[in-house]
Amino acid sequence: MATYVERVIEECKKNNPGEPEFHQTVEEVLTSLAPVMDAHPEYEKAGLLERLVEPERGITFRVVWVDDAGKVHVNKGYRYQFNSAIGPYKGGLRFAPNVYPGIIKFLGFEQIFKNSLTGLPIGGGKGGADFDPKGKSEVEVMRFCQAFMNELYRHIGDTIDVPAGDIGVGGREIGYLFGEYRRLKGAWENGVLTGKGFSYGGSLIRPEATGYGAVYYLQNVLEHEGERIAGKTIACAGFGNVTWGICKKATQLGAKVVTLSGPDGYIYDPDGVATEEKIAYLVEMRSSGRNRVQDYAEKFGVEFFPGEKPWGVKADVVMPSAMQNDVHMEQAKQIAANGVKYYIEVANMPTTNDALRFLMEQPGMIVAPSKAVNAGGVATSALEMAQNSERLVWTAEEVDAQLHRIMNTIYQMSVDAAAEYGLGYNLVAGANIAGFKRVAEAMMEQGVF
Repeated sequence: MATYVERVIEECKKNNPGEPEFHQTVEEVLTSLAPVMDAHPEYEKAGLLERLVEPERGITFRVVWVDDAGKVHVNKGYRYQFNSAIGPYKGGLRFAPNVYPGIIKFLGFEQIFKNSLTGLPIGGGKGGADFDPKGKSEVEVMRFCQAFMNELYRHIGDTIDVPAGDIGVGGREIGYLFGEYRRLKGAWENGVLTGKGFSYGGSLIRPEATGYGAVYYLQNVLEHEGERIAGKTIACAGFGNVTWGICKKATQLGAKVVTLSGPDGYIYDPDGVATEEKIAYLVEMRSSGRNRVQDYAEKFGVEFFPGEKPWGVKADVVMPSAMQNDVHMEQAKQIAANGVKYYIEVANMPTTNDALRFLMEQPGMIVAPSKAVNAGGVATSALEMAQNSERLVWTAEEVDAQLHRIMNTIYQMSVDAAAEYGLGYNLVAGANIAGFKRVAEAMMEQGVF
């Protein structure tokens, strides 16, 4: 069946030209599924992989808004609803200048397997726009969000498609999007978006959830190796919600994050981003709109390395937590040379395929994939959906306990799936197979369409 996998990969590249990010994730996932195809020849007969790589629906629309000077701007908006075999489409909205179909498709395809791994009834989707909120006034951001939702509202709903935030879309943007949705629909349907403010149906610890979940996953890996998280040093990237959550939970458990990064470079803090003041300052940095990690170095008197990434820093654990393809072969070789044992992806597809293969081949190195490690964010979004459906509000302790349980299950599912197909302790292949199995079973049982 390897030829089946190869054929689908090549057809996908041919049918989606000029979309390297999408090609990359399709190749990475489908290659790991070859042993599953060998065991299930009925999947090829049913055209399962061909159906999987083609979104069920793709929506492209213009977004017209007016800036504070009265100038009219036109941006492109997207929503790719990839797969709804196990539940309504679920995935974030990304507002960034580099957004185009290839980025949204890569994120949406990854979301299928990530959402499946949670064990919750949510399908995969993703959306966004080539709009940059940075440098815009509050009113300009509001106008854009309202214009964006003026089209999107036709295609979403709590049983259809439930968007959330992503890069460039935080609590502020979700609030404006929901306000416009409510105005257009004339109804209180707060289950249509997640990542909402707590006052109107949001969940406690949602902003921290991706980072918390990543640390819980790391705990499982360490325990497998007979180690504890306490005392470990962690190299991270970025300084947004994800890295902030990692810093909070790692500190609670006795570890410390020693690097942060931004477009301007990275900082090294040997004492760790491990005090309430330092962790709180990440929120202040993010809300400032300056997008500079140098601000941290200046405030706390630590080293700043302009124009560099933190992957040459020696640490016990490396957790790339910023953007896709942040770690290339050059950085992967640095990481290996430093004797890093734990490479735990957090950002969506933060490693190029060649660099990922290289790291997985390193003796003694354990590599964990982002679709499993960062699933805590969407898992908590699904918990927010559950609270909205029940018209209930759970305590932070209840949400955190559910999140911890889900991350433990994701880890174990990945381990078991790899073992089932004779792949040993391969967390990357195991996550792909475990996420695929649930979706494949649902698709086969629901017929061909």
